[in-house]
Amino acid sequence: MSKPEKTQEARHVAIIMDGNGRWAKRKHLPRVMGHRKGVEAVRELVRSLKDTPVECLTLYAFSSENWKRPEDEVDDLMNLMRKFIKSDLPEFIANDVRLKIIGDWQSLASDIVEMLEDALAKTAHGSRTLAVALNYGGQAEIAQAAAKAAAAGEVTERSIAANLYTADLPPLDLLIRTSGEVRLSNFLLWQAAYAEMIFTEVLWPDFTPEHLQDALDQFAGRERRFGGR
Repeated sequence: MSKPEKTQEARHVAIIMDGNGRWAKRKHLPRVMGHRKGVEAVRELVRSLKDTPVECLTLYAFSSENWKRPEDEVDDLMNLMRKFIKSDLPEFIANDVRLKIIGDWQSLASDIVEMLEDALAKTAHGSRTLAVALNYGGQAEIAQAAAKAAAAGEVTERSIAANLYTADLPPLDLLIRTSGEVRLSNFLLWQAAYAEMIFTEVLWPDFTPEHLQDALDQFAGRERRFGGR
């Protein structure tokens, strides 16, 4: 199949990384192995950004609802987060990647908060952004932004947008969800209002830079109307 003629480029791409557990189950492995493989997929994707037009990649890593999962699985996820920050921070710095965290991340374990604060400071001047949603919920984000707008004296679309976690990022162009599920799961609800969306059957641990490039090619061939004809 020939690629569509490129007419536009996605500056900001967001991904709901879904399917780690199913990937592990299909391979008769412990669930944590799916999460570990998922981290490797993140690593390869971030490395590939330099070869794409993407200026910001936003990943849904841990939602505010994920605390409902079994305690041992949550502990595994938090430990993976610690390892990822330690192992990949030097690479972020070397590859000029700015780390940004969205969500109520400062309520995480104190050692994780300290590690994230250090990573944010050391990558602050990167030219491409990796935004990671941690302890994040889209409805809570909108409510918080509206409350801040009200406190400042005016609640409008513009004032709410200015108080979102993503206020300093480019508008969301493309949202991808892996694993065949077709829903937003409380992710970037405001930002996704006119984003293009792609839902793929590929489980997150199997998602590669080639899959991202295919999604970017699909995006390039779409006609964005923003409510018009």
